[in-house]
Amino acid sequence: MERIYSKTAESEAAIALMENLQLYFVNRLNGLSQIFGGNVPFEAIEWFRDEGRHGGGMRYEGRDERLFNRASVNVSQVHYEDMPEKKLDAASAISTIIHPRNPHVPSIHMHISYTRMKDGEGYWRIMADLNPSIFYEEDQHRFIEHLNFITPDLFERGAEQGDRYFNIPALGRHRGVAHFYLEHHNSGDFGTDYGFAKYFAEQVIDVYVSIIADALAKRTEVSEEDVAEQLAYHTLYLFQVLTLDRGTTSGLLIHDQNDVGIMGSIPEFVDKALLQSWLPKMAAPQDALLQAIIDALPEADEIVLVDEAVKARLAEAVRAHYKAHPEALAMQADSAVVPPTVENHR
Repeated sequence: MERIYSKTAESEAAIALMENLQLYFVNRLNGLSQIFGGNVPFEAIEWFRDEGRHGGGMRYEGRDERLFNRASVNVSQVHYEDMPEKKLDAASAISTIIHPRNPHVPSIHMHISYTRMKDGEGYWRIMADLNPSIFYEEDQHRFIEHLNFITPDLFERGAEQGDRYFNIPALGRHRGVAHFYLEHHNSGDFGTDYGFAKYFAEQVIDVYVSIIADALAKRTEVSEEDVAEQLAYHTLYLFQVLTLDRGTTSGLLIHDQNDVGIMGSIPEFVDKALLQSWLPKMAAPQDALLQAIIDALPEADEIVLVDEAVKARLAEAVRAHYKAHPEALAMQADSAVVPPTVENHR
């Protein structure tokens, strides 16, 4: 089976960029595995949209369990060149989440995507956020300072929108301690924006690898309390992704052919009792969504392993909820611009 990509020049350039960034990050992470882990490389897993006719993608999953709790670097493109009724020409993206095993080492989320419509309009989504289970001011400062350095003209807007997007109103806190988010970014020149996206992603990868290499070298003692703090944060991460994140929800509503890949950001274990304690904080109908998420988890244990079977059930729970309550999409995280992602695919 062969994946077919869009032949639009901009979309071809975008998917090539995503694939190059993916290999760059995976190679850097494999290097860390050689130094700090078990020297186990990432594994490539391919998926196809409509048997490849409308694209698909490749995800690399971390297999070094000494180094990673969960790690996934996903690249995909969905396109509709043969479907003139669709508004979308192609959407190309790299989306990655790295959850280190050591609770003293921060997680990273990064997303770079390019969307091109059949009317010729194109725009970028550019995101990065640092997600520690245990807060270290030096890591936060280093990440923010580097973002400021690489985006001097856009940093204030990106940081403001990131803080807005990753806010969790029901819990009165944020996911992560440093956020950058540009939505519908288009300077009017594709080459300029392509160059910025490439530079931004490479710089985020480099500073993150540097941060975690230093952390892995210095923060080697892990207590039971540290592991418990990590579990609580990982539970918060699942909560934010499944109840607020528009990108995750859009992916699940557009098609069901990559559910496990879309759920690649979910950490290995979560605390079901902690999720249940947040139910009274949820407004309707999102209380029903959280209950459906809890019901999708195994019944026997409070500390739940989120394996592929559980991911598939969680994906279906989220999809079923928004099909039953489409008005609840307005309750998800937003920024200054809310793109009509699902509508673009209709």
